[in-house]
Amino acid sequence: MKRKNYLSWDEYFMAVALLSAQRSKDPNTQVGACVANDQNKIVGVGYNGFPLGCSDDVLPWERQGQYLDTKYPYVCHAELNAVLNSISTDLRNCRIYVGLFPCNECTKVIIQAGIEEIIYLSDKYKDTDQVKASKIMLDTSPNISYRQLESKLERLTVSFIPPEL
Repeated sequence: MKRKNYLSWDEYFMAVALLSAQRSKDPNTQVGACVANDQNKIVGVGYNGFPLGCSDDVLPWERQGQYLDTKYPYVCHAELNAVLNSISTDLRNCRIYVGLFPCNECTKVIIQAGIEEIIYLSDKYKDTDQVKASKIMLDTSPNISYRQLESKLERLTVSFIPPEL
């Protein structure tokens, strides 16, 4: 008889997004994204960080201060990286799983890439202009939908200790 407590596809892809977030060196916010196609295959992953080749020891990680002295003009968001890192140039019929609801800049990338659904975990920035702009764009676009992940899982533990044989 098969196991009953296995992950749903949504839980699996969100777990990949959350695991990817652990690669982020941002001391405050770690976000990951996972793009899955209509055959439930992962076609892209990403996390928030500086552009390839830009030193994360030189560029700032601060959240406050003069604009150029903060991380904001330099950081590539997880969604952008997942699209750029995708193994396909055609992301139509794909879904993107993200820890945080996408900002307006990432939403533009998601829409332009042809991704048809956004599944997110947290909408903690829902009152910001960036997320409000995202939802305006998404609500006026007939080709994309969004929803918050519904899961009974509170946590998922990954162990590096091999199972006993």
